[in-house]
Amino acid sequence: MSFFDPHVHMTSRTTDDYQAMADAGIVALIEPSFWLGQPRTGVDSFKDYFSSLVGWERFRSSQFGIKHYCTIGLNSREANNEALAEQVMEVLPLFMYKDGVVGIGEIGFDDQTPLEEKYYRLQLELAKEANLPVQIHTPHRDKKRGTQRSMDIAIEHGIDPTMVIVDHNNEETVKDVLNKGFWAAFTIYPFTKMGNQRMVEITKQFGPERIMINSAADWGISDPLAVPKTAALMKQQGISVDDIRLVTYQNAITAFAQSGQIDESDFTSGIDQSIKFEGNSILRGGQQPRINKSSIIIR
Repeated sequence: MSFFDPHVHMTSRTTDDYQAMADAGIVALIEPSFWLGQPRTGVDSFKDYFSSLVGWERFRSSQFGIKHYCTIGLNSREANNEALAEQVMEVLPLFMYKDGVVGIGEIGFDDQTPLEEKYYRLQLELAKEANLPVQIHTPHRDKKRGTQRSMDIAIEHGIDPTMVIVDHNNEETVKDVLNKGFWAAFTIYPFTKMGNQRMVEITKQFGPERIMINSAADWGISDPLAVPKTAALMKQQGISVDDIRLVTYQNAITAFAQSGQIDESDFTSGIDQSIKFEGNSILRGGQQPRINKSSIIIR
């Protein structure tokens, strides 16, 4: 099967992860804008980061046959520094219209502060202006209230729920999200957000419509193969191949293709590791380009 991971932070991962993902059948991914684990200290660091999402990281992914897309936004963790957030809001329009940008995200709430709400609302307006999907980060704490609040505000701003992917759902949020017409994304992240056995049960209960899964793999304890592993578990436990395909591939494409940026024919482009990005290559120390993916011999 082929898989699409609609939320994975590859800037935090190694080239070995890209290779493992490609070998497991992941053909495309979306990298949402994220925080570094520590606060950025100036707007230029945001500019460099956004540039890498539409530049080097997109190239690096292509070198393993994986189509890379991203969402651009001011993460909720970084919205509470108002002076810096104001500067970031000024540069977002410079990046949100770039090739490969399929939405505004991940945005929303963390501590559910007034500043987080302010910049969430401002970015919803940017999404409306650009006719881009919205990728919502729901908070780890008080998740049910934060999820409901995120949806209510999006509706208040006149955003069509079919343009909104509500992420990091769990058992207490999924029903409300689906009933309101939003896309419900689930993050398979060890010990914290959602385990894949739980995801199997949710899929059996609610069906595959408007549901998608992702790994959100980052610099923490996480697994970039969470999507294909969950697909394997679903198959073992009797979920049909058609339903598995919807939640691990097609639904993400349908939701984010509303950006006008996704074409499945792009997923089958070949690999040529001899090419470079601004003079730089993924190869080091005389390594030879990898063209044939079928060999198990490492030279």
